[in-house]
Amino acid sequence: MRGVWREEHTLSSSAQPSGHHGAVSSDEIDVLMLSAAKSQRSGDWLHAAMLCRDALQIARSRGDFELMSRICMPMLEAQRGLRFEAIEAGPIRVITSGEDLQDGPEHGAYLFAPNLVGADARQFRTAANNAGVPVFVLTREPQMSNGLWPIVGVGERVVRIRIEPPSNPEIIDASWFTYASEQLGDQAIEDAKNAGEPDDPAAWLVDDFLDRLDACPEHEKFLMALADACKEATTMPTPTIMRRRALVNDPYSF
Repeated sequence: MRGVWREEHTLSSSAQPSGHHGAVSSDEIDVLMLSAAKSQRSGDWLHAAMLCRDALQIARSRGDFELMSRICMPMLEAQRGLRFEAIEAGPIRVITSGEDLQDGPEHGAYLFAPNLVGADARQFRTAANNAGVPVFVLTREPQMSNGLWPIVGVGERVVRIRIEPPSNPEIIDASWFTYASEQLGDQAIEDAKNAGEPDDPAAWLVDDFLDRLDACPEHEKFLMALADACKEATTMPTPTIMRRRALVNDPYSF
């Protein structure tokens, strides 16, 4: 990771790569990020992105917002590489049922469409990534009466936009797919910023972004906005009360 974690970075002798489900050593994040840097240099964007995600979760569990902000940029680079390679891997596959995936996940870009929903796409991406297969996935819901397509991303919170379908709905080209992804991520930024009240602790805004990270993990501006929120949180006291957010009243949700 340029200018952030390099191989010559000095680790303490106690640092051990211990997966994030076990005890956290003082330098576990360094170990994860150095491994992510190696994966990125070798072009293994998925592995780099997943290691960055683990490091980000550990840093949040410590309340280390400054470190979170530093992790966001390497994560952005990894997701960018993953996104570009998935788009270039071949035609975008339209998936309407589980039968379309009988051969298992393959590297590339996917549009999940009715009768599948956003939760199906999230589950597929998680399973593919766990199997070491990088995929870029969007979901569209049934066409609305005004002709627009709802595009949805699912994280801890659902993000949804409504956009014009491609000129030929039978063929999803890369430009429309990329446009839909950008619009979804832009909406996720707005949703995170509007989730709370003006006097909420800055740490809560960080969590509002994290709630939506799985909805648009490939979106560069979203990760940059998360980094900015983390930087802001470093200047503010850590909240002593639990964040509470109302459920979103969305008639198109599932």
